[in-house]
Amino acid sequence: MRKQTILIVDDDPVIVKFVKANLEANDYAITVAINGSEALKAVELEPPDLVLLDIMMPEMDGFEVCRRLREWSIVPIIMLTARGDEIDRVRCLELGADDYISKPFGVNEMMARVKAVLRRSVPRNTIATKPSFTCDGLTINFAERRVSVDG
Repeated sequence: MRKQTILIVDDDPVIVKFVKANLEANDYAITVAINGSEALKAVELEPPDLVLLDIMMPEMDGFEVCRRLREWSIVPIIMLTARGDEIDRVRCLELGADDYISKPFGVNEMMARVKAVLRRSVPRNTIATKPSFTCDGLTINFAERRVSVDG
């Protein structure tokens, strides 16, 4: 049986190491992106079963990554962040996140939320992501927000 894959998106190596170790101990396959651009490319190239996404990252924050992913993907997203205000939680959910975990968090809570979201999600091999569209020489790459004509 195939292991479910989780993409961790966080620029803090301590958080990444902690989350990765605990998920791997529970038999998940892990990929890591340290910024929003890497995350979008990772989901486009090999869609994971779940994305754990930090809000506060340089260049492109988690809000923007979540918004862009929802333009073309239904991959489940759990936001991991130190921002615990109600307005931030509501914004995440309105942008399309499936759940929200405030830092600091315990392993048991994280695992329960991961399992709950994965239980409700569509298996990865049936997710119809459309990162790009091509017709008559016109290519629209939704993940990169890029349009080209004849290459």
